[in-house]
Amino acid sequence: MAKNIARTGTSGRSGGSDPLAPVTLAVGQEDLLLDRAVQEVVAAARAADPDTDVRDLAPDQLTPGTLAELTSPSLFAERKVVVVRQAQDLSADTIKDVKAYLAAPVEEITLVLLHAGGAKGKGLLDAARKVGAREVACPKMTKPADRLSFVRGEFRTLGRSATPEACQALVDAIGSDLRELASAVSQLAADVAGTIDEAVVGRYYTGRAEASSFTVADRAVEGRAAEALEALRWSLATGVAPVLITSALAQGVRAIGKLSAARGGRPADLARELGMPPWKIDRVRQQMRGWTPDGVSAALRAVAEADAGVKGGGDDPEYALEKAVVAIARAARSRGA
Repeated sequence: MAKNIARTGTSGRSGGSDPLAPVTLAVGQEDLLLDRAVQEVVAAARAADPDTDVRDLAPDQLTPGTLAELTSPSLFAERKVVVVRQAQDLSADTIKDVKAYLAAPVEEITLVLLHAGGAKGKGLLDAARKVGAREVACPKMTKPADRLSFVRGEFRTLGRSATPEACQALVDAIGSDLRELASAVSQLAADVAGTIDEAVVGRYYTGRAEASSFTVADRAVEGRAAEALEALRWSLATGVAPVLITSALAQGVRAIGKLSAARGGRPADLARELGMPPWKIDRVRQQMRGWTPDGVSAALRAVAEADAGVKGGGDDPEYALEKAVVAIARAARSRGA
């Protein structure tokens, strides 16, 4: 029942690799890319067999003996995908089980190992590579240039054309969250015909009737509660996703905190240090008046509560956002309180 693992490349590019290789190794700390690596394998398996059984396991769910049980041959030769997340955190005994399986994988079963890629659990990483596991790179994208390349790639994948200026404007507006960047690209591709240019991005993410998610955040961190609430209500009425608004609020408050803690310097130097475009440094400096460290902490707590409410922790996402906006605007005036 066992078969050898064919080497399919380790570049992270899936062009010539087979998602149904016996073992896929997704390496890195970028959650969106890790999830996509899993989704690619599951989609390929279900295309081959709609009844594919998928088991998605955290490290504490994979105890010694569990893998052997999950991968034991079936009388019906059913296809199965076994996903092991945070494989670097597996216990020593479980790692032994996984290494043993790597030496003799089972037909019709695809094992997907998600590994952070650091020194922890490196033995398992090396063992998977040694047997030629298909590898997908999922690195954290910390550089603006990497995020810009990601956005360009998203547009290409969707078969859409976007100007270099549009891609840069989107990265500047959205920030470092890859999920939000991907969501923004998808929205633009769905809504806009023809080539997507900088003006289109501006309408969606820095304008939209003066009520984009970033307008809401800007007014809130400036302490202008009434204007922030007005922008919030208009944003929701025009279809801006609540999750984009909570993200913009979080980015606005974090920017205040980062710049408050940073040493003085020219905008260009601070931009490199903090990973912000220079124009944003100037804007945040203007918004910082009135903020205190305690105010930043209170605002971050408010954003976290709103995020939980928006993502299902509460009954009324709009109320959760309104409450967060008021709390942030109040925190912005904490120095004078």
